[in-house]
Amino acid sequence: MTADIPRNTLNDGNTLPVIGFGTGALKGADGIAAMTSAIEVGYRLFDSAVNYENEEEVGEAFRRSGLAREDVQVTTKIPGRHHEQTMAMKSVEDSLGRLQFEHLDLCLIHWPNPSVGRYVDAWRALVDLRERGLVRSIGVSNFTERHLSDIIDHTGVTPAVNQIELHPYFPQQQMRQVDASLGIQTESWSPLGKGSAPFAEASVTDAAEAHGVTPAQVVLRWQLQVGSLPLPKSATPARQRQNLDVFSFELSDAEVEAITGLARPDGRLFGGDPDTHEEM
Repeated sequence: MTADIPRNTLNDGNTLPVIGFGTGALKGADGIAAMTSAIEVGYRLFDSAVNYENEEEVGEAFRRSGLAREDVQVTTKIPGRHHEQTMAMKSVEDSLGRLQFEHLDLCLIHWPNPSVGRYVDAWRALVDLRERGLVRSIGVSNFTERHLSDIIDHTGVTPAVNQIELHPYFPQQQMRQVDASLGIQTESWSPLGKGSAPFAEASVTDAAEAHGVTPAQVVLRWQLQVGSLPLPKSATPARQRQNLDVFSFELSDAEVEAITGLARPDGRLFGGDPDTHEEM
């Protein structure tokens, strides 16, 4: 199945599969089993973070797969408490130790944490780590246009990726346009909307019926067609396989527009406004 997964080319020349696997809350033996299953199903991009406290499990799942290191791409994220430049560099080095990897494929700043005011320092650390070869691609998560401008203006380096909350109730049209204008690949966390998934909405169920697929597959296909890279998570092999099976059909422009039209003013899953939310 992996041979059929297209890849997106980033602004640094590296590539990522157009769909990845989220690992948040997947920990311990059950987490390793879920991630090992995801590798067997065909996922080749795994999204972790220091604050997920599961980097050891991600590394162990990879080793159990028997695949070559270059066959699996792994992301982690620098937490807010490590934004000072030297601490950010050590944070990544410690992540590599937990993963037992020599390099990361992608590393992101998890949240800008504007009250701390050190995300530019963390970005400088990532630029340095990329130059040292410890990280292949560097990016950010939950950054607004202002946060992006700050780091680009101070360093001259544009992130390869901006991972943001993005699902039908919060389609992030403006941020997707900002990212695209800067050549940044948008990634979607909680791409199905978690407990608020729009699986009963007519625009989703009608498309699912028309294409003979599930509502979740419709939403993930919508993600691809609006240009985002979704990171669905499931511990169930059958669901993992289903979530990856989104390349045999294509939504019409009208179907994409109808799903995007589900946007709500209060569409965020929680109070995760990057201008105010703090995650240390």
